[in-house]
Amino acid sequence: MTAHAEPERELETETETMTVREAIRQALREELDRDEDVYLVGEDIGRFGGVLEVTGDLWEEFGDERVRDTPISEAGFMGAATGAAATGTRPVVELMFSDFAGVSMEQIMNQMAKMRYMFGGKAEMPVTVRTTEGGGMGAASQHSGTIHTWIAHFPGLKAVAPGTAAAAKGLTKAAIRSNDPVFVFENKMIYEQQGAVPTDEDFTVPIGEAAIEREGDDVTVVATQRLVGESVQTAESIADDVDVEVIDARSLYPLDTETIVESVEKTGRLIVADESPLSYGTHAEIVARVQEEAFFSLDAPIQRVGTPDTHMPFSPPLEQEVLPSGEDVREAIERVA
Repeated sequence: MTAHAEPERELETETETMTVREAIRQALREELDRDEDVYLVGEDIGRFGGVLEVTGDLWEEFGDERVRDTPISEAGFMGAATGAAATGTRPVVELMFSDFAGVSMEQIMNQMAKMRYMFGGKAEMPVTVRTTEGGGMGAASQHSGTIHTWIAHFPGLKAVAPGTAAAAKGLTKAAIRSNDPVFVFENKMIYEQQGAVPTDEDFTVPIGEAAIEREGDDVTVVATQRLVGESVQTAESIADDVDVEVIDARSLYPLDTETIVESVEKTGRLIVADESPLSYGTHAEIVARVQEEAFFSLDAPIQRVGTPDTHMPFSPPLEQEVLPSGEDVREAIERVA
């Protein structure tokens, strides 16, 4: 048994420009190389290279034992990974689309999330679940949901949602090294987004730590996934009029409340931009924490940018109508600045 969780750390190091997809694949390759107890499981991740080509050529490099194709049974392979993690291995599950989590929710909610608690802390659960979410591909409602709030809600589970290539690599590696179950939510529309990614094999992003992607003094935008890049672009386009600070939340649970509150205490204005439905979700959690800890710093009502409380339409024009965008962030800024 060689599995060992190392302290999470973020290093200053040389970088290479790569896409989010390439950054995740590099993270998987490095962790497969580093720890023989790490292996990948999921539908079509082997010879096919993944439905969205994230695992790519890893099967050719590591073979069937380390990159395992599974039957089309989310409940089956999620349960198998949960049991295997309880024995000390480090499975990395690819759940093809996050909407399919419903099929395997018994294994996630009642086994994976509760096993450490039910056994008095004696059982570790080092399992990582990678999954895609979000609209924009015309893939209809059963392949376009944004469910990360659902998972972040359950005690015993951690949830991260990177918005940059560097965060995608660092959080994936941190998840695999964690001794707790971690869900990595990958927005499928930013797989081709490029960014500078540290090449150091020990680079990780600490789970529970946000990143300030653009500094500013007038308005704070806390964004996730695709909306991080679009919020930065929006901020740059209006920089002559409003100085916007953009924070990539990166980790949904645990949430880096301290970084968000410090920013709001500086700017006095907050916008939360997340693709999940607006009601009872990520937006509400961030708003509540700021209300509790920085209410008297607020100079304007907090604004939310997200998907209306509806499923994602199949029709491309309707899909674009409901998807939140950088333009929605700009309008929210104009309402409070």
